[in-house]
This record gives sequence, structure tokens and C-alpha cells, in this order.
Amino acid sequence: MVPSHEKLVAHLSQVGDLPPHWRTAFEQVERHRFLPGQITLPDGTTVDQDEDPDRWLELAYTDIQLITQIDDGADEGPGLPTSSASMPSIVADMLRRLEVYPGMRALEIGTGTGYNAALLSHLLGDDQVTTIEIDHEVAELARIRLMGSGFVPLVVTGDGTQGWAGRAPYDRVISTAAVNRVPYHWIAQTRPGGKIISPWGNAFHNGVLADLQVGPHGTASGRFGGNVAFMWVRDQRVSREAVETFVSDDHEFRVGRTELYPLEPLKFDASFAIGLLMPTVINDIVFASDEDDPRFTVWLVDPGSGSWASWHVHPGETSHEVRQYGPRELFSEFESAYQWWLDSGSPAVDRFGMTVSSNHQLIWMDAPTNIIASTL
Repeated sequence: MVPSHEKLVAHLSQVGDLPPHWRTAFEQVERHRFLPGQITLPDGTTVDQDEDPDRWLELAYTDIQLITQIDDGADEGPGLPTSSASMPSIVADMLRRLEVYPGMRALEIGTGTGYNAALLSHLLGDDQVTTIEIDHEVAELARIRLMGSGFVPLVVTGDGTQGWAGRAPYDRVISTAAVNRVPYHWIAQTRPGGKIISPWGNAFHNGVLADLQVGPHGTASGRFGGNVAFMWVRDQRVSREAVETFVSDDHEFRVGRTELYPLEPLKFDASFAIGLLMPTVINDIVFASDEDDPRFTVWLVDPGSGSWASWHVHPGETSHEVRQYGPRELFSEFESAYQWWLDSGSPAVDRFGMTVSSNHQLIWMDAPTNIIASTL
């Protein structure tokens, strides 16, 4: 291993993200072999391997997310990240949660660079690993990188939400793309007692892992955990330009005021709970263009109804202007959802869970009988 690789593995082991039975795989599967020649940092900085090989290699073994594709590979577009190499600590944590061991068969949704599939293949063997990637070019590059590192799992080019029945049933299913509705194909293709790990979220909050166990009667149930944000599967993507698309100067909005400050309701646990009650609503924070101006605006937008709300915040002031437009009173709903969370004892994410069947997805708190929300 190169020194930076050794340091990364040691770090993952030290912080507890790397179970002992995974250490050899992480030591022998080199992450840099699965990265493209150009990688982009979360702040938009691009590093070219040919121009700055030392910096490129350093980043390959730094515990950060690296953007590997923009705009689905299109030559022209808004410049939105569409594929990435996840933080190594997130990779290790998800594999730890997956509880996968030799002798099991695994299905991966979202091949990406191929690094995660290589780790699974090292532990389980090539014949026990199937990985699906919707992007043809990304899938082909992953095949090349996997073979170049001595791994030949089955790499399928296709829609991962459909799973891959050809090798079912699986003992474990792991997704590296976020979903709002857990595809039932994953459950149907997992043997009873098997496990599914997937990033899960909604328009309001994308940042948890669903840890589900498949039962004997065609359902899966489990709790949420973790603090992660993944890119969405393509057919469940959330608009990233909601304010520009749905807010107009011509709208006749209603004006009110609030003493609520966004620091607490937009923190991780509260935001997650609010999102359960407002799953279609997108939230965005826009800061003043002048760096010395502390004011900012919190936007709430519901694309389905065309409703929006703007919460104009001036730090230091005790009252803030709120504007609302459309058939839904989004800020009023937001306040009510936040109050519900407070009244419920400010529950953390891991007190919530879900049960998924062929025709519904139930979100609950503390116990499956205490249903908070339902998705058909």
C-alpha cells in the first residue's frame, strides 16, 4: 500500500468504521485504481491526475466525497454532480451495517466507480456479487477498472430499481443511491431474513440510511440511522432549481411574521421529522450576496401545488417576515410539524423506522404500530 492508503485504512479502523473481517479487503483494494483521471471536490475544484499527480493521489485516500461525473456525462448542462465516489468512511460504515459475510450473495445498486463492488468481491468472491449501474459509460468504465484490479463480478447495465432477478434470491442488497420509495423488487429478490441497506429521504431531507430486514411474508421492516446524503436514483430525483422554477415576482403572496428562528428546526433530527410530514416540499437556504450582510432566506417550495413560502431571517432580530403563496400554507405547516416534533420529545432519527410491502410504505416512530406517515 502507498503511505496515504495505509493511513486511511488505519483511520477507518481506529474510528470504528472498519470491522475486523473487512480490514484485509480495504488493505488490498486500492481506491485510486477506481477513480477517473479528473476528480472534482465538493467545492467545485477539479484536480487532474496528469497535471498534479501527487495532489490527485492524496485526494484518492482522503476521507472525502469525490465527484466523478457531471450532468450525466453530457457536454453541456447546469454543472450538477450526478455520480461520485463516496467518502471511504461512509463506504465502510454501510458495509458494516450490511453485516455481510463469506458464503452470502449480494446485490449492489449503483456500481459507480466499481470500488464498492471490488470490496464485496474480495470478501465474497466474484460469483456472489451482482452490481447494477444505469449509466452505460459509467458501467463500462467500472468493468474495466474491476478487471484491471483482478475482479469480475457481474456488472449489469440497467435500472437498479428493478433489481436483477437472474441471480436472486440475495442475502444482502445495498444501494449507493438514495430512494424515497424502497423498490419492492429489492424485497422480492431478497431471501427471508436477508437485509437491505439504502440511503433514504424525501424532497425535504435526504440524509439517512434505511436498515431493513426482509420478513417471511413479503415485507421488510427496520429503523433509520446514520447521517449521509447520496445522489438520487434517476427516476426519483428532486429538483435542484425549485425556487427559480416555481417562484415568480408576479405572485400575490400573503405576508406574516414569526419569532421562530431556523437554527433548531433545520438541524438534522428536527429536519428529518419535519420532512416526514412534508415529504414533497423542497427547502433551500439563500444567503445575501454581500458577505458582510448576515441576512438569509429559507425557501419552502411544493412543486406539485405550486405553493411556496419565504422566511426572511435577520440574525439578531426577534421577528422575521414570512411570505406564503399558493393553496398550501407551507410555513404554517412547517411550524406545526416542528411543534409536533417538540411535543413528541424531540426524537432522534433512530427512533423512526419503516415497513415496506408491495403496496405501501409505512413510516413509524418507536414501534411499527405507531404510524406517522404512509406512502402508496
